Amino acid sequence: RLQIPLCLSSISLRSVRLCDFRAVLRKMKLQLSSRSTIRGCASVSPFSATCSRQLCRSRTAVCVRAVAESDTADRLDGRTIRRSLNQTGRYTRNPIDDPRSQALMEEHGVGYSSTGLVAQMRDNNNMWQQGEVTVKLAKAYGYCWGVERAVRMAYEARQTFPDRKLYITNEIIHNPEVNQRLRELDINIVEDEGKGKDYSGIQGGDVVIFPAFGATVQEMKHFRDQGVQMIDTTCPWVAKVWNSVDTHAKKSCTSVIHGKYSHEETVATASFADQYIIVKDLKEAQYVCDYILNGGNKEEFMKMFSKAVSKGFDPDTMLDKVGLANQTTMLKGETQQIGKLLEATMMKKYGPAKLNEHFVLMETICDATQERQDALYEITADPSAIDLMIVVGGFNSSNTSHLQEIAEHKGIPSYWVDSAARIDVEKNKVYHKLAYGELKETENWIKKGPITIGITSGASTPDRAVEEVLDKVFKINDPNFKGIAPKECAPMKVPTH
Repeated sequence: RLQIPLCLSSISLRSVRLCDFRAVLRKMKLQLSSRSTIRGCASVSPFSATCSRQLCRSRTAVCVRAVAESDTADRLDGRTIRRSLNQTGRYTRNPIDDPRSQALMEEHGVGYSSTGLVAQMRDNNNMWQQGEVTVKLAKAYGYCWGVERAVRMAYEARQTFPDRKLYITNEIIHNPEVNQRLRELDINIVEDEGKGKDYSGIQGGDVVIFPAFGATVQEMKHFRDQGVQMIDTTCPWVAKVWNSVDTHAKKSCTSVIHGKYSHEETVATASFADQYIIVKDLKEAQYVCDYILNGGNKEEFMKMFSKAVSKGFDPDTMLDKVGLANQTTMLKGETQQIGKLLEATMMKKYGPAKLNEHFVLMETICDATQERQDALYEITADPSAIDLMIVVGGFNSSNTSHLQEIAEHKGIPSYWVDSAARIDVEKNKVYHKLAYGELKETENWIKKGPITIGITSGASTPDRAVEEVLDKVFKINDPNFKGIAPKECAPMKVPTH
């Protein structure tokens, strides 16, 4: 705590809500205690930040306390911290298009395919016939722009700093094979194994990579102050979401984040918010909206969202002004539904004329996730035309789980594998995951005779992973299969957003 002499001259508090006054105090790095109330108007004389004063003619006491920035990491100004990284001379946030790194990614199979089966399928209208097996590749699949960019920047960091120690503050993306390749490049991945991340081994002069999901404000400040070289691979779409929650804070709005509270991206996004609540689906959003309109059991509310709200969250005072943000890997359609639900709720409670005072909506939805989902809906439009689906992607990948979910809801046998290692060719057996987390082992999954297979992959999945899975499928169908010969194909049209 700090002893700070203050002078607030002639601040009118008539008709000013408590949350608005909190916003004024926040700009001076002060915090209004939760027990304070405000009535009437006041002209405030100098006072000490740690004591109560009679601010109003009605003698209403407003207790104000100043708190040192280092003691309130959750209240760091995210945008200011991000801008300060540029001023260090130790910060990079764009790829350098190094040809050596690109060649090594090709060699390691962690980039776009240029000569393999997937590349050849692209040249053949996303179709392939191998013996009795017909394969249909979804029109949108695999690596999105932000993921490929992040992996490329990690490879470039190794080339640029060959003699330095490199660390990533989490998995670069949700793909086990890509992360293993980075470990083989002697890049250390710091993960939370239940006791928090241990950064004690990172010293000034080392290189720290922020993953595609981003890093928290607290991590950014820590490494800025530590004097390390920072490589920021955060997807620009994720950074766009951060800008939106920063806008919410400036407008004294609570950020309603559509996401999973434990997902790395949502953890980072929440760190940029002032007040927030995280809803994982439309059902939870409806619960919040019902509470906004009708009130309810506060204890039940806090129990339901105990791990998904900001420190000191109060649903009775912090839901009168809200803004929507999203985890970029969530269902685009569901995020849009939640946005419409919040808008309708605020309009009903405050009226159309005051809607903009109580609800903020900024366009932050990433199209890549939705494009892969739409492509899967298209390929499964006629369930009778496909015998089974294969979904390739990390088992901890949120966007991949939604692809599996779509196939399951269509009633099509669907097998989600994170790599070809899950397939036993000799026993015709596959170890796979269902959309809601169950791990399952299925035997005789590739039937004898003509078979049509649909295949897609999550946004963190390189083309090589799909090719290796199909190699094993072809081998099950034909024990004499020797592999697909490489062939130069048309260059991949790399998306720019």
